[in-house]
Amino acid sequence: MVTCSSPKGRFKPNDLERTHGLENNLVLTRNVNRQYDDSFAVEGAKIGSTLRIRLPDRALVTDGAALQVQDDNEQFTTLTVASQKHIGVNFTSAELTMQLDDFAERVLKPRISQLASSIDNDVANAYKSIYSSVGTPGTTPSTSLVLLQGNQKLNEYASPMNDRYATVNPAANANLVEGMKGFFNPTSTIARQFTAGMMGTGVLGYDEVNMSQSIVNHTTGVTPTAPIVATTVTTQGQSTLAISFTSGSPTFKIGDVFTISGRYSVNPQTRQSTGSLQQFVVTADVTVSSATTATLSISPALYTSTNALATVDSFPTASDTLTFLGGSATAYPQNLIYHKNAITFATADLLLPQGVDMASRQVHNGISMRIVRQYDINNDRMPCRIDVLYGYSVIRPQMAVRLWG
Repeated sequence: MVTCSSPKGRFKPNDLERTHGLENNLVLTRNVNRQYDDSFAVEGAKIGSTLRIRLPDRALVTDGAALQVQDDNEQFTTLTVASQKHIGVNFTSAELTMQLDDFAERVLKPRISQLASSIDNDVANAYKSIYSSVGTPGTTPSTSLVLLQGNQKLNEYASPMNDRYATVNPAANANLVEGMKGFFNPTSTIARQFTAGMMGTGVLGYDEVNMSQSIVNHTTGVTPTAPIVATTVTTQGQSTLAISFTSGSPTFKIGDVFTISGRYSVNPQTRQSTGSLQQFVVTADVTVSSATTATLSISPALYTSTNALATVDSFPTASDTLTFLGGSATAYPQNLIYHKNAITFATADLLLPQGVDMASRQVHNGISMRIVRQYDINNDRMPCRIDVLYGYSVIRPQMAVRLWG
């Protein structure tokens, strides 16, 4: 690999690492679990390569002196490294020689900032796999209560008390800072909020409450009239739900959230009811044109408290009422509250091509970036590209909450 220079500045492969721009500009993705896989470092990773992630084992606690052996119940999930994003820039030899004093500062950092925003926007779609929800759809969060309710959800699902974060859109950030300015906060916290206009760190049990312009909206499906459970559930682990309704031509969208009357969530450690209705998320789009029945794919799967993977205190029965969150066919911001280990973001090494002007690959805090530059002899130009190959997955949805706006 060649170091390219000009009279006014030098660009070396390690300038990519020196900028650290991608991580610094990430907001949501910066605080999730980041894994780096160098298994493709020699041959280069390919879109669609997968990483297998082990989930914690869960078992039932039994009473009495007699041994009751349980089979190993360790769970796995797969994360697909399926997204490749890049930014490109093209220079003439004259521009490199005469105009760019510092390639990393003037070119790499601004472009990497745009790349980071695009990645954050992609990862923000993780909300589609998250069922726990707080806030009032259509109302921008503005009080401490919604943040405390988010922590309540995490507590009910036995999430660790550390490494908790909230990422909100600009409107929610403004309302929360304004709505909580009169609280008896530590002087240092008030000073940071006043200076930066951000909620900041160490707020209401969160390591950080930050703002991201990459938070996305969810547009709900078309809600049917009087939806109910059509068939009593009897099977542990069932992840579909048959429903019926009196009228309408509904659509159910991935990410729609609903509750079932009388079916409560359970604490994963004690398997006791939390007293909060279990919320479910639709995991596959369904469109109904003429019938008055539908089958929804849902998460979490239905396990009662007699099972180690318990999610509800009892199975839904026929005629239980479904209540969908939000209005029909309406868009709502999906701010996110999450423990670090709820979402995993993984990058992999891309191939370093040979025979080019310059190629470099750097890994910083679990994020692998590649930069390649080539000389176009026909046009006396130097095209350059920066790539990231990544994937993300909500591996522990019970450790995340959607804060509706």
